[in-house]
Amino acid sequence: MEQQQAPQNQEQLGEWVRTQFQKANKHLAENGVLFESVVAEDSRYMAPFVAIWKINANNQKQYWVISGDLPVDYLPSSVAEDARSALRHFALKWQLKAENIRSEAANDATQTEYAQLLEARAEGLFELQSQDKLWASQS
Repeated sequence: MEQQQAPQNQEQLGEWVRTQFQKANKHLAENGVLFESVVAEDSRYMAPFVAIWKINANNQKQYWVISGDLPVDYLPSSVAEDARSALRHFALKWQLKAENIRSEAANDATQTEYAQLLEARAEGLFELQSQDKLWASQS
């Protein structure tokens, strides 16, 4: 993942978390999913790179939503039992999406650039989810 400055204190961390949560909520709303509540004990954030939220929606469904220094995206919670597994699913989803973009829009520089971004962020997610020490409290 890109080198970004980590929040230096609780106030900055709180602001980063609020911003990521707003981005996640906005993305859900743009996709017709209305937020009801967060399953805080299942959600995780690793500022300044990624926040992964387990969200209860008003349609009685749950979703994993990811935001941070990467594209905002969401998946049904049924695909992953925990935040770590959800990161792996987002990484796989983005790798497949990047491959599809490359094959369908090979001559489109903007789309090729987006595919490269997805691949880079997917690699970063794989790296994060593979670090056992980050997930010790989740086991």
